[in-house]
Amino acid sequence: MTAQTPRRRGRPARKDADEGPGAQQKILESARKEFAERGYDKTSVRGIARAAGVDPALVHHYFGTKDEVFASAIEISFEPALMVDEVLAGDRGEIGEQLARHFLGVWENPVTRAPLLAVIRSALTHEAAATALRTFVLRRLLSRLAKELDVPNPQFRAELAASHMIGTAFLRYVIKAEPLASVDPEEIIAMVAPTLQRYLTES
Repeated sequence: MTAQTPRRRGRPARKDADEGPGAQQKILESARKEFAERGYDKTSVRGIARAAGVDPALVHHYFGTKDEVFASAIEISFEPALMVDEVLAGDRGEIGEQLARHFLGVWENPVTRAPLLAVIRSALTHEAAATALRTFVLRRLLSRLAKELDVPNPQFRAELAASHMIGTAFLRYVIKAEPLASVDPEEIIAMVAPTLQRYLTES
């Protein structure tokens, strides 16, 4: 979100310090934390506002509904995953390994893993959260990847690759199924990279 973002609803009567990009950032950071700690169902716009130290009207003013706040918080959580351009810029003959290494690197980092776990858990229990996540993944991640693939049915290939990696993340980090949960990430990369390579480059 930026200062140029079209405003929603009327401007709340608040002091200048509570408005602008700084306030928006505070709201988003609070929203991500609230969704992570409380889940989608137990998080409210009022609670997000309280955590950010602003009036609830300001949350509606910048982001609209709770679903829209969640969608914006998702984008922050998935910022590391948006580095797909860096993966695509490398050797296409190694894109499977590059993608697997980048994806697991995001999940292995406790700082980036925590909000991702919150997003996945929320999507499993609430349809609005699932819709927001699905829309973001399809539009911001997979569509970008598909445009760069020189293979038949690129969107389908990109979705297959994503399903493989998300399934791995779900079993390793959410369900914590053994031995997958404890195995060295390098072993996972070695096993899944050839399959991702086939999805993304082989005709």
